[in-house]
Amino acid sequence: MKQLLLVFLGGGFGSSLRYLLAKYLNNSATGIPYGTFAANILGSLLIGIILGMAAKNNTISEQSTLLLATGFCGGFTTFSTFAYENHVFLKSGDFMTFALYTIASFVIGFAAVFLGMYLVKYF
Repeated sequence: MKQLLLVFLGGGFGSSLRYLLAKYLNNSATGIPYGTFAANILGSLLIGIILGMAAKNNTISEQSTLLLATGFCGGFTTFSTFAYENHVFLKSGDFMTFALYTIASFVIGFAAVFLGMYLVKYF
């Protein structure tokens, strides 16, 4: 039960922060979802750091990993919003933005996870 509460609390904070990023960074004039992009990239970097620290000599407890990685990062990042925003780009015929947003999200997201783990390993 304690584990579920940790995930619940972390997810609530992560979701709230994602909402604020989207509210202030998404560009309604161009339709470009900078807030979602930022949340997904920052969340990828953060989960790399958290899981890297958890793997490195158990410097983060299982409870902290549940709160931060599963809860916070799970609530902060969002695949469903990413998929919907891409649907909107395709529906409007904006294939260039669709391609750039999708490729950049995957490539930079993966790189951010690896960077986070690298930073923990060497610092």
